[in-house]
Amino acid sequence: MGTRLIEGIQITPLKVIPGELGDIYHAFKRSDEGFEGFGEAYFSNVKTGTIKGWKKHSRMILNLVVPVGAIKFVLFDDREGSPTQGMYNEFVHSLENYNRLTVPQGVWMAFQGVGNGQNMLLNIASIPHDPQESENQPLEAIQYEW
Repeated sequence: MGTRLIEGIQITPLKVIPGELGDIYHAFKRSDEGFEGFGEAYFSNVKTGTIKGWKKHSRMILNLVVPVGAIKFVLFDDREGSPTQGMYNEFVHSLENYNRLTVPQGVWMAFQGVGNGQNMLLNIASIPHDPQESENQPLEAIQYEW
């Protein structure tokens, strides 16, 4: 990949199986590396140019796939004692770059719709949504040039 990944981040190439009547896009199997349990799955739509974030989870592991459009993910590690503390990672995921992004607990994330038209992500979360286990900050709280 070339870029050093923040500790705990995984990028998993996903299979696309071409079919005469339509293609199949894999997302996640419980036998895949990074599977830590299933809590819920949801889709999030991101309008082109719109930025959502910053957010970090204290218990939830995110498994993000972009089946529609293109989304730029920006991650920031401020975890005390992490070997990658202070590091940023950037990824653009789409059908042309079809991967699963696994984000561990404690890593800040923001994302932006960068495709034309609809941009959608699928999160296969390790636990059900719990507003008590996440923290939000305004975009200007973490230094990043959007």
